[in-house]
Amino acid sequence: MPYIIGLTGNIACGKTAVGHILLELGAERYIDADAVVHRLYESAQPIARRVEEVFGASVMVADGSVNRKELGNIVFHDPEQMKRLEGIVHPAVGEALVKELAPVSETGIAIIDAVKLLEGGSGALCQSKWLLTCPQEQQLARLMARNGMSKEDALARIHAQTPNSTKLALVDEVIDNGGTLAETRQQVAAAFQRFRQKFTV
Repeated sequence: MPYIIGLTGNIACGKTAVGHILLELGAERYIDADAVVHRLYESAQPIARRVEEVFGASVMVADGSVNRKELGNIVFHDPEQMKRLEGIVHPAVGEALVKELAPVSETGIAIIDAVKLLEGGSGALCQSKWLLTCPQEQQLARLMARNGMSKEDALARIHAQTPNSTKLALVDEVIDNGGTLAETRQQVAAAFQRFRQKFTV
């Protein structure tokens, strides 16, 4: 297995941007767990069939893939339904991430970007776990602009996630992504240097 940094933080905190900064700094591979989940939701995938069994045909597209918007409308407004979904998805994501890591060299550094890094178990793969934070008003603005969501739907997604205060004791670095890109880059570069000194030098 390569050396692995796990990025977490609630939705729209800028994990993708930080992942790409780390690629520029020398990481070998960036893996977006959301993209992995999207592939698991494609037509004929076992997870897609299981989602249909549990949540019904209303969350499916005619081709047999999962309608993520419809599924989101259910789980982001009902914590119990979210737990049911996570019970289906998390084990499969863990297996898929191991496959995604296979091409990375043993001395390389890979990045796993996952909202549920700590809750879902994929954090166990990581030597270092980083928490990204930003003000809620920035999350809200990003979600509404990026995903075309209403304020109500965006807030539902934000409020459905685990508060950062419960994650602080479980992570090794905290990156404040509430300022400028240059300020974020400076923090990321310093944290990456600490990681390399500890694990790869």
